Amino acid sequence: MPEPHVFQSCLDAYQQRVNSALDKYLPKDDPPEHNLAEAIRYSVIGGGKRIRPAMVYAAGEAMGVSTDLLDIPACAVEMIHAYSLIHDDLPAMDDDNLRRGRPTCHKAFDEATAILAGDALQALAYEILAKDDHAELTPHHRIEMLSLLTEASGAHGMAGGQAVDLASVGKHLDLEQLENMHRLKTGALIRASIILGGMCKQNITEDEINILSNFSLCIGLSFQIQDDILDVISDTETLGKPQGSDEEQEKPTFPAIIGLERSKQLALEQHELALKHLEPLDEKADSLRQLSAYIVERLF
Repeated sequence: MPEPHVFQSCLDAYQQRVNSALDKYLPKDDPPEHNLAEAIRYSVIGGGKRIRPAMVYAAGEAMGVSTDLLDIPACAVEMIHAYSLIHDDLPAMDDDNLRRGRPTCHKAFDEATAILAGDALQALAYEILAKDDHAELTPHHRIEMLSLLTEASGAHGMAGGQAVDLASVGKHLDLEQLENMHRLKTGALIRASIILGGMCKQNITEDEINILSNFSLCIGLSFQIQDDILDVISDTETLGKPQGSDEEQEKPTFPAIIGLERSKQLALEQHELALKHLEPLDEKADSLRQLSAYIVERLF
C-alpha cells in the first residue's frame, strides 16, 4: 500500500503554474456572432486536477529541465485532454451532462459550439508547440514533440481508444483487450505527457526515454484502473461526473471483469512496477515517484 502522499503541495504548484500559462494562451474575446472563446475557457479553466501537466513538469524535473521550458507542453497536453472530454461528453459519444461538477460544454452552450471548442483546442495545442520561442527547443525538437502528441491523439491513440470503447458497450472484453483499449484511450496521452517533459532535455538519451516510457505505461494503466474503481465506490460530488455511469452504459471496466479487490491489487502492482522502472534515476525523479503513489492511493 502506498504511503500517504506528499505530492499535493507539488501538484498545487504545478496547477498554479499551468493555470497561469493557460490563461495566457487561451482565446479571451468573442465577436458578437458567437461565444466560442467563452466555451473554450469554460471547458479548460473550470476545474480539473491538471494531472497531465503535472506529469510534464515532473518528468522534465527528473531530466533536469528548466521549468520555464515545460509550460507550453504542459498547456498543450491539457488542451488536448480538455478537447477529448468535450467530445467524449457529446450525445453521440458518452452523452454525459456533468463534468468537473458543472454542466458539460454542450449543455452549458450547445452541441455545435462544443464540437467547435474541441476542434479549436486541439488545433491550439499544436499551434503553441510549433510556435514555442524558447531557443533551447530546436525545430527538430518541436517536430518530434508534435509527432508524439499527434500520434497520441489520433487513430493510434485517444481517438482509436474511444472508437474501441464505443464499439465495446454491452460486450464482454477479456483483460488483455481491456488493457489494450485503455493504452490507447487513456494511456497514450499520459505517455505523451511524460515523454514530452523529458524531451525538453536537449541531449536526452534513448535509455532515459525508455525509462520514462515504461514508467508511463504503468501509471497509465493504474490511472485507468483507479478511474474504473472510483466509478463504483465514489460519489457524484467527489467525481464531478455521474457516479455509476460506466455500469449504467454497460461499459467494460476492470471491476466488471476481474472484480473490485483484484482491480485494487492490480493498480498497486502497476505502481510498484512504475517505481522499479525509475530506479536508475536519482532523487530528481522523486516527483514522478510521488505522482505514481498519488494516482493509486485514493483506492485504499
